[in-house]
Amino acid sequence: EVQLVESGGGLVQAGGSLKLSCAASGLAFDSYAIYWFRQAPGKEREGVSCFSSSDGVTDYADFVKGRFTISSVDAKNTVYLQMNSLKPEDTALYYCAADASWAGSCAPSDWTYDYRGQGTQVTVSS
Repeated sequence: EVQLVESGGGLVQAGGSLKLSCAASGLAFDSYAIYWFRQAPGKEREGVSCFSSSDGVTDYADFVKGRFTISSVDAKNTVYLQMNSLKPEDTALYYCAADASWAGSCAPSDWTYDYRGQGTQVTVSS
């Protein structure tokens, strides 16, 4: 059974930082790209960042470039999302997802996924 479990969310003031974790199990980690998505109430899902498990390449949405960093510890099948300089508009449910469509690499566009976690809430106060 594939499981993706997120942790690390919480309440933080604007300008603060949080580090999210995504622990993956039940899948061949190197064959999946791991994504972070977010969704705020009443808004569409947004792709935030991607980690290519096959080659370590990363990708970011423009609205988080320079503020968020995605990384991984292969031995732990875990992907992290370090979020700095948080803004109130970053408030959302953040969830990680796994996709094998590109053999472990991030899709060039139209990020989708095979599996996703339940998510962790991030709330940024002004």
